[in-house]
Amino acid sequence: MNTKKPVDLNKRIIFALDVDSSEEAKKWVEKLESQVKFFKVGLELFLAGWFPMIEWIIKRDLEVMVDLKFFDVPETVGRAVRQIRDCGATFATVHGNDGILRAAVKNKKDTQILAVTVLTSLDQGDIRELGFDCSVEDLVLSRAKRAVAMGCDGVVSSGLEAPKLRAHLGDGFLVVVPGVRPVENREDDQKRVVDVRTAFENGADHIVVGRPIRQAEDPLAVVEKMKTDIGKVLPAP
Repeated sequence: MNTKKPVDLNKRIIFALDVDSSEEAKKWVEKLESQVKFFKVGLELFLAGWFPMIEWIIKRDLEVMVDLKFFDVPETVGRAVRQIRDCGATFATVHGNDGILRAAVKNKKDTQILAVTVLTSLDQGDIRELGFDCSVEDLVLSRAKRAVAMGCDGVVSSGLEAPKLRAHLGDGFLVVVPGVRPVENREDDQKRVVDVRTAFENGADHIVVGRPIRQAEDPLAVVEKMKTDIGKVLPAP
């Protein structure tokens, strides 16, 4: 089941700027912006570039997902979301219980709040070690239900769980899928992965991709191939 939301194809791929300097990040934006209009600023780059990096991207008429996975007392998370919304970010990620999610939603204005379900670097053994006596799929669904109930705009989830989210919760929220790999992956820290086409067939609205593009000999060719695969699943808006 794929999403019906109209989104420009150039915004379906969110390129993860997981680099250690603003200079390196800017090079990647300039290299890809003809084909990619959405970029993720995570913890490493945010600490290197702070808000000026986000503002630089937005001034180029591009969109930003700020992936800091806010997790703190609700009042602090609410104040943090205010900082992100005021810089013009499209997405901000939050991780936590109902109070934390509620505080984020209360302060978001035009920024859309994505609740992190279960990191794609975790598998069944990992969540068992964390004390959860359930399947990864059930934990993701439980957290997604809470996020939707609290008013979040969407969730961050592996593409493996996306079909169950759509089956139980419908199409009225965003599913952003990280851990996407062009082929079967066993060479990095991502464990619950899908390929590009499967992500969208399963219900993704956006995918977050970093290393498969960044490490390619021809990054733009990889992006173009991914967009072709997406176009085979989703109709043009």
